[in-house]
Amino acid sequence: MEQTNVYQSPLASRYASDEMLYLFSADKKFSTWRRLWVALARAEMELGLPITQEQVSEMESHLDDINYDAAARWEKELRHDVMAHIHAYGEQCPKAMPIIHLGATSCYVGDNTDIILMREGLQMLRDKLVRVLGRLAAFADQYKALPTLGFTHFQPAQMVTVGKRTTLWMNDLLQDLEEVEYRISHLKLLGSKGTTGTQASFLELFEGDHEKVKELERKIAREMGFEAVVPVSGQTYSRKVDAAVLATLSGIAQSASKFATDLRLLCHLKEVEEPFEAHQIGSSAMPYKRNPMRCERICALARYVMADAQNPAFTAATQWFERTLDDSANKRISVPEAFLAVDAILNIYDNVAGGLVVHEKVIRRHVLEELPFMATENIMMDAVKRGGNRQELHERIRVHSLEAGKNIKDRGEANNLIDLIAADPLFGMSREELTAHLEPGRYIGRCPEQVTEFLRDTVSPVLEHYAYALQGTITELKV
Repeated sequence: MEQTNVYQSPLASRYASDEMLYLFSADKKFSTWRRLWVALARAEMELGLPITQEQVSEMESHLDDINYDAAARWEKELRHDVMAHIHAYGEQCPKAMPIIHLGATSCYVGDNTDIILMREGLQMLRDKLVRVLGRLAAFADQYKALPTLGFTHFQPAQMVTVGKRTTLWMNDLLQDLEEVEYRISHLKLLGSKGTTGTQASFLELFEGDHEKVKELERKIAREMGFEAVVPVSGQTYSRKVDAAVLATLSGIAQSASKFATDLRLLCHLKEVEEPFEAHQIGSSAMPYKRNPMRCERICALARYVMADAQNPAFTAATQWFERTLDDSANKRISVPEAFLAVDAILNIYDNVAGGLVVHEKVIRRHVLEELPFMATENIMMDAVKRGGNRQELHERIRVHSLEAGKNIKDRGEANNLIDLIAADPLFGMSREELTAHLEPGRYIGRCPEQVTEFLRDTVSPVLEHYAYALQGTITELKV
């Protein structure tokens, strides 16, 4: 039963997925510590230190059955989490106890584990990014030729299409995907650097053999699935790594928030809406409301991530010499919570993108209300071809547009710009001739072609490369 008398993070109870919650769980953390201790012991054994296969095997037999009660008992006495877990592990592995953590410092398990978890977290988020891109690609293709009002300053501007607008959201996510892949490919283990990064303890263990000290790191990295370790460090890896990773997560949050904000505006216009379930309640006071709560949640969580990303930047900037511990409490909160929040954001994004509702008749009505203004340039050029003076025609259109604007805004009536132009002898065009200019498809430029080319040339190769990530149904939200 859920404990109700203590604070619980909403990121865990309401938002993040089970797989991301497991990644930053105690089980994953401490089992990874133990795998690192096994990798260290195995490498030291292979390089000639007096460690036996029996000791390594004993350690391997207790990778996942963490004895938390023993660890808590030891930490209460020692006030040191790493030493507490060394002793707890040693209770389960009495033969290996003398060689567990041999030559290492706390950051050997702490920092290397953090790098491992961040890489796995980025891989999870990468796959979710791809899934969202797949949803949006199908939507963009379906609506690539549906004209809709474009907006600058949230004022009606030249028309675009629903599909073309979708490609803008997708292009942001593609940039995020490139960033994520860059981070994954450039993450390096701390390795086995020792208390101040000099590897002095390991050099002592190997009796001055520098090559064995270097090979020790290479062996550990290979066992943990990394190609390299950082070339130099203090006791910790540079905290700029955390700052860079959270900057990447902040980028995803920015892209998602842009999408969600656009959709909230479209929901206000009643043009495009997020999914709304049959028994969903939009407001406790106003039963008729359909609030875009999922997109609002994306924006809320994105704001948190963007603010949270400042934490490791300040931490990186204020480290002292080879290490200080003022990073620890901040780091163990800010980094996991950024991953949990972005995981939640992409879960919601996938849910929304997989169920977007388009109200085509509302979109067309809005287009037709503004189309006479947008058609004026074509009308003017047509009139010039018939012998009109461009400058005079421009001035008449300006005057008629102001009059039509007053008719709409001050009198609450329909846009009568076409009627005003038809009645003006300077143009010499009938209402039928003018109305021919009011076909929305004439004003969307290359939108359909741009969508087709973007999907074919840019998006499809990405989706094909990550085809495994496109499997599965639309994400179900916890709440």
